[in-house]
Amino acid sequence: MDYKDYYKILGVPKTATKEEISKAFKKLARKYHPDLNPGDAQAETKFKEMNEANEVLKDPEKRKLYDQLGPNWEQYQQGGGGGGFRPPPGYENMRFNFGGGAGGEGFSDFFETIFGGAGGGFSSGSGPGFGGDRFARRPRRGSDSEALYELSLEEAYRGGTKSVTLQEQTTGAGGVPRVETKTLDVKVPAGIKDGQRIRLSGQGNPGSHGGGAGDLYLRIKIRQHHMYKIQDNNVILDLPLAPWEATLGATVRVSTLDGPVEMNIPAGIASGKKLRIAGKGLGSGSKKGDQFVRLMVKVPEQLSEEERELWEKLAAVSTFKPREY
Repeated sequence: MDYKDYYKILGVPKTATKEEISKAFKKLARKYHPDLNPGDAQAETKFKEMNEANEVLKDPEKRKLYDQLGPNWEQYQQGGGGGGFRPPPGYENMRFNFGGGAGGEGFSDFFETIFGGAGGGFSSGSGPGFGGDRFARRPRRGSDSEALYELSLEEAYRGGTKSVTLQEQTTGAGGVPRVETKTLDVKVPAGIKDGQRIRLSGQGNPGSHGGGAGDLYLRIKIRQHHMYKIQDNNVILDLPLAPWEATLGATVRVSTLDGPVEMNIPAGIASGKKLRIAGKGLGSGSKKGDQFVRLMVKVPEQLSEEERELWEKLAAVSTFKPREY
């Protein structure tokens, strides 16, 4: 177990004020937050260290205890307390509230050594005072983990139960780490959006000293689609139209994620206009999005002799003026 220099982690001097500590933490959080660095294990580790450092240094009592006990953690981790070292008066009765979760959930072993989870951190061995105390190894919940899970747009729209195969690192015989493969059945909510997470309770990292496992979060990544684009909860489809369909109006077959539908195209509609098909987007309930059909008028690249003559005749008799200056 390594010593955690919380001041160094946040990049502040030991004389930093509470405001300076808060400012440093917010600046680093914007850089390393897991939501801004999906799949980046180093950023996630950095963020956890920053959160732990901020949890201690922002609180005057925790900071005071850390400043006195932190550099001497090796002395009392093993229950020695040698060299005449004594904790601050009343230490054995201290109780702390932790912003990072009940009992310092997700914090390091170093943190647990100093603060001992939800209160105290030491159990009395041979009477009060630090010299006779020993560190109490409480059950500790495992940390949460996250994995990226890719879906097609159709799968995200329909939802359903999916079989997900993951690899996880476990501890084998003799404490040797090993990689195991596990398969889980995951219920994907219909209409789930890119970036949303699915929580799998108890499937995260194992706990220690009898503590339960953390949770596993599957962060959804919707693969790029060859036809549809996603904008918030809405789905956008470009629909090619012939010039006469846009001019005269038409009924055309349009693809949606829920199957094809017939759409009436109003006469005289311009290229780039959008028509809405309600309830065919992502999301659910009152937040369910729509499908927007963007009309794209196309012209033929090659003409037969007859077609050219007809277009030339139309040009000659038409009173339409596309440009008015």
